Amino acid sequence: MEFSSGRARLKHYRLAGDRRDLYPHSLQFYLDPPTENISLVEFESFAIDRLRLLKVVESLGVTYAKGNDSYKTKLGSELRKLKFPYKALAEDDYEARRKDHISHFILRLAYCQTEDLRRWFLQQEMDLLRYRFNELTDSLRQKFLEYVNLSFEAVSEDLKNELANELCTSTPGLSMIKVKEQMFYKVGLVDAVDLFRARKVFIKDGFAYVPLKDINAIVLNNYRTKLSKALALTARSLPSIQSDERLQPLLNHLSHSYVGPDYSVQKNTGKISLEQIDALSVKSFPICMRQLHKALRDNHHLRHGGRMQYGLFLKGIGLTLEQALEFWKKEFIRGKVDAEKFDKGYAYSIRHNYGKEGKRTDYTPYSCMKIIMSNPPSQGDYHGCPFRHCDPELLKQKLQSYKIPPSGVTQVRHILFG
Repeated sequence: MEFSSGRARLKHYRLAGDRRDLYPHSLQFYLDPPTENISLVEFESFAIDRLRLLKVVESLGVTYAKGNDSYKTKLGSELRKLKFPYKALAEDDYEARRKDHISHFILRLAYCQTEDLRRWFLQQEMDLLRYRFNELTDSLRQKFLEYVNLSFEAVSEDLKNELANELCTSTPGLSMIKVKEQMFYKVGLVDAVDLFRARKVFIKDGFAYVPLKDINAIVLNNYRTKLSKALALTARSLPSIQSDERLQPLLNHLSHSYVGPDYSVQKNTGKISLEQIDALSVKSFPICMRQLHKALRDNHHLRHGGRMQYGLFLKGIGLTLEQALEFWKKEFIRGKVDAEKFDKGYAYSIRHNYGKEGKRTDYTPYSCMKIIMSNPPSQGDYHGCPFRHCDPELLKQKLQSYKIPPSGVTQVRHILFG
C-alpha cells in the first residue's frame, strides 16, 4: 500500500468491470492491497470498527469454547452490527466486503509495528477466519478453496460410502456415523504432511482423505503463513508511511486503543476497607491480581512491575491513598524493609500513582491489553497475565489450586493452547 501526503489514500490500481469482481467471495486471504482512495474519516471509522470486532473475537475466545453455539451467535451478531460480511449467500454485500478488505489492511499497518502487536493481530484474524470459514455452505466452501488456490476436491457421497470403513479406522475421533455426516476432501500429501506423519488420515493413490475439521487446520495454517509474511513485509515499509504526519498519529492511536467500556474511571474510591482485601482476593480478584496478592502476602515484597500493576488495581477498586500507604508499609515491614526505608524508597511511588507527586497525573489501572502486551515478567516477577505468560502446566496447577473444576481447567487449556 502507498499513501500520498495530501490525503489518506489506498493507492494501487483500479480494476475495470462490475464492482463485484473486486470481491467475488465474502471471505479472502487479503493478498491484494485495496485499490481506491478513501477519506481520513472513513479510514479511521473502518479501522475502529474492525478493531472493535477483533476485541470481541479475543473476548469471546476466552469466555467460550471456540465454535460452540454461544460463541457463534455472539460473534455473528457483532459482525452484523458492525456491517462486516457474515453470510456468504448475499450477493449485494459489496459495501461490507469493501469495508472488510480495507479495514484489514489499515489494521495490518497499525499492528505490524512490534512482534507483540503482530502476534495479537495474527491470532484474532485467524480466529475470525475460522469462524467465517465454518459458516460457509459446502458449495461456497469449495468455491473459497478454489479462490485461494487450495483446490481440494470434495469427496463424493458414493466414494465416501465406498471408503467408509477405511475413513473410520484411519481418522481418530470419527465414528461411522460421524464419517457419514462429515465432508471429506482429497488433499495432496504436501498440504497434509502433518496429518500424514501423525497417522490421522486415510491415504490412497497419493492423496489424503481429510475431514472438514482438519481442512480447517490446513486452511488456517496456509493463512497464518501468508499473513505472518505480509506483516513482516509491511513492517519494513513503515518508514515511508511514518513520514505522513496525518497517518502516523492515527496508526499509533489504533495500536494502543481500547474500544470497550472504560473500567479505569474512578467510581468507588474509598469504599473498601483493608480488612476486606484478603477475602476479596480469593472471591473476586482476576487471576493476575490474585497471583500478585498471594505473592505479596507470601514474600512481603513485590518488584516494581508487580507494585505498579497491583497498586493501581487496588486504587481502582477503592483504596484511598492513606489506605494504600498503610497496606504496603505494613506488608513490607513484615519482610526486610524497615519503616524508614519504606518511607524513603517506596512511599513516593505510591503517592505518585495517586497524582500527589511528580507530574500530578491521576493514574488509572492497567488495562488487560497493557498487561498482556508490555513489560513481560522475568524470574522472580509476579506481574503480567498468567494466561499469556505462565507455563501451561504451571497455569494448570494454579487453576486447580483455585478450585477450578477439571472440566473448567480442560476448557481453559483448550481455548488457550488448542
